[in-house]
Amino acid sequence: MADKKILIEREKFEYKGKEFLSYFVKGVIKGREVKISIKPQDYNGYTVLDIVFDGANEVELVAKPYSITDEATGNVITGNTYLARSVDENGNVYECPVKHNRASDKVLLNMLMK
Repeated sequence: MADKKILIEREKFEYKGKEFLSYFVKGVIKGREVKISIKPQDYNGYTVLDIVFDGANEVELVAKPYSITDEATGNVITGNTYLARSVDENGNVYECPVKHNRASDKVLLNMLMK
């Protein structure tokens, strides 16, 4: 997973006469092309994503692994949180937490990250 560089892309679409941006990750899983819908963790996150993209049409998707232990049962839950990340010409890092849009997007994202 650390060797893969996966990009979040964005494209414009129109809805009811207004222009919006959609965010997604493209990849190939078992020979099939997939397009995984991504969104910020809350509505104001779209402003943060716009800052991270800064006019570009793609930025890096970064996975941050986590591990939580249930104290009652001792079971360990693991997974990833995701960030959209860009670096400007001065080396400043800009990040925005993102998540999958639908449950099926989560499954596809996990498959793509393997």
